[in-house]
Amino acid sequence: MSSGKTAIWDAHTWAVYKRLLGYTRRYWAVGLVSLVGMILDGGGLAAFTKLLKPMIDNLFVDKDPYLIFWMPIWIVAIFFLRSIGTFVSNYGVTYIGRHVVQAIQRDVFASYLRLPAAFFGREPSGQQISRITYTSEQVASAASDAAKIGITDGLTVIFMLYVMLSTSPYLTLSLLVMVPAIAMVATVVSRRYRQISRRIQGTMGSVTGTVEEAVGASREVRIYGGQAHEAGRFAEVTTHTRRLNLKIAATNAASSSTVQLVAAFALAALVYLGTRPEVLNDAMTPGTFFQVLTAMGTMLPSLKRLTNVQANIQRGMSAAEDLFEIIDLPTEVDRGTRELARTKGDLHFEDVQLVYPRNDFPALRGVDLYCAPGTVTALVGRSGSGKSSLVSLLPRFNEPSGGRIVLDGENYEDYTLASLRRQIAWVGQSVVLFDDTVANNIAYGELAGASEAEIVAAAEAANAMEFIARLPKGIHSHIGEGGNQLSGGQRQRIAIARAILKNAPILVLDEATSALDTESERLIQQALQQLMRDRTTLVIAHRLSTIEGADQIAVMEQGRIVERGTHAELLALGGHYAALHRMQFHDANLGSD
Repeated sequence: MSSGKTAIWDAHTWAVYKRLLGYTRRYWAVGLVSLVGMILDGGGLAAFTKLLKPMIDNLFVDKDPYLIFWMPIWIVAIFFLRSIGTFVSNYGVTYIGRHVVQAIQRDVFASYLRLPAAFFGREPSGQQISRITYTSEQVASAASDAAKIGITDGLTVIFMLYVMLSTSPYLTLSLLVMVPAIAMVATVVSRRYRQISRRIQGTMGSVTGTVEEAVGASREVRIYGGQAHEAGRFAEVTTHTRRLNLKIAATNAASSSTVQLVAAFALAALVYLGTRPEVLNDAMTPGTFFQVLTAMGTMLPSLKRLTNVQANIQRGMSAAEDLFEIIDLPTEVDRGTRELARTKGDLHFEDVQLVYPRNDFPALRGVDLYCAPGTVTALVGRSGSGKSSLVSLLPRFNEPSGGRIVLDGENYEDYTLASLRRQIAWVGQSVVLFDDTVANNIAYGELAGASEAEIVAAAEAANAMEFIARLPKGIHSHIGEGGNQLSGGQRQRIAIARAILKNAPILVLDEATSALDTESERLIQQALQQLMRDRTTLVIAHRLSTIEGADQIAVMEQGRIVERGTHAELLALGGHYAALHRMQFHDANLGSD
């Protein structure tokens, strides 16, 4: 049973390595030059070893004048060629390895950009970042360092074996002591490296995630005195990582010491065989013995590195396996075949249901809602009532578990994802800005072709130019990571300017004015009133005063719409909406008191 599993495991490992080698195909010319360099490297050392017998027997003993003249020249020539081979092979292999890693990083990042939203909810962001930073570097070790050691030292072993056999097949018998023992060491070490390496990939993601959380929540950590807790959490994950790395080091050390012990037996066998009387009587010269001894001594470090290189190869295989799993994940489902040029905004939610697969939680339980073209629909209700879940279906971040959404008389799943999303502008409560200029944040993605005048006009409409004009370079000023050089209200207005510039027929406002002060909110509401004209708009609002002018207000409760009507109609109804309004009105009066 175990042998069958091992065979399958080896076949899988080979399949992963073949796929990894596939990334090197376009660099075959560089690889060929590097291989020549490796042959020069290993062959030069073998050629020098081959010179030892004539150097000892003919140069020092017989004082051959021919060798006295040529031997220094040959030595310099051999090591000159070997130095060229070393440079070429080192640079060439590193060149291939870095290009392979960059290609894999691009493929993983491209996969992240195509994966459905549900994937990012299942896995910590630290693990996702760790793949691009740490895991891909392990592939670099397998693709460059390990490959170079494997080929160069493998060639060295072959060349030295040839030197030994061509010099004295009898003395080469001492190698028989080493072969079974080193093969067993390599097998055991390989399996252990693979097991530990897979665990290390996960722990590095935990380290990255812990750091990311602590840095991102630096204010909360300080306010609530969480330094000790975060330090303890970080110490726990780094201790686990340290233990795994020490296991790798212990395996390395054990394999090295075992190879050295085996080598000692082999050298002892060589000395024993070389000093037998029957061998000495058979014209065994000092040069012959010393040449075989040097060849074996040169082989031993190569054999030692070949057993230790398993660490990098197995670590790289585990890393490549993890990266290929992400690359092979299915992308967002897009069954749409129709291109939507510009929607009229005629939107129907028909018995829409949504169950989140992570916890089988029904977020929506049969929602029916009609949003006429050019009207404003406000969604209100307690937290967790399903408002955000409903609007997240519009750009198909999630797929309805039941029912359907009809846009312009057609099932919206019939439209291609790209053309559907071009119809939607989105301003969320959590503003997302990039480490770039104000202009590039407003004219982001497909809006990048906008002129400077259009960007300024959108910023003015969002009441953003009053602070943008005070920045050192105006709209060309950098705003830092996540816009951290701006206030919350300023970030919100840049996001609104982005939505204004997109000029999409469907607008989603998810608490779009929540981060604004009273004065800015009043000005932004005026801009939004202008923006919402002739657009189908869905507004999620907790502050009811901001949606009193909506064409219809839908009150949600536990994934259902329990009331629907205008502000006046719902107040007159005296139900959920009226209760929410009384509560906020009462709180507002208390605040003014």
